[in-house]
Amino acid sequence: MDLHTATTWAADRKNAVLITLRKDGRAQSSDIAYASAGDRFLISVTAGRAKTSNMRRDPRVVLHITEPDSWSYVAFDGTVELSPEAADPHDATCDLLVDYYERVAGEAHPDWEEYRQAMVIERRLVATLSPTTAVGQVH
Repeated sequence: MDLHTATTWAADRKNAVLITLRKDGRAQSSDIAYASAGDRFLISVTAGRAKTSNMRRDPRVVLHITEPDSWSYVAFDGTVELSPEAADPHDATCDLLVDYYERVAGEAHPDWEEYRQAMVIERRLVATLSPTTAVGQVH
């Protein structure tokens, strides 16, 4: 499948399954929300989760997006880059998380200071997926 066609289709959606690799090579899947950012995808994750540990060890992932009503799906193969953990409500990671929130929610958060502080407390970071290939069918 053409990567441009696939990313264009995915831009109108926000829920997917992120597949990472466990230490023993088995796949681990996680339901996530993502934000489209041109030819890349942004995913908010927490530092202590297995998927984050998996991506730190092996940045290869699959992002599987499906739309059952139309029998459409796309699976993106690619690698992720992980931002640093949010350490201060006004650091670059929190700025990325604000951008992520607005892209997913489609609107501003009602209290940005509260949101930014929560990102630090939750030890959030951003995984940026750069897809290299896509397979699937879009109807």
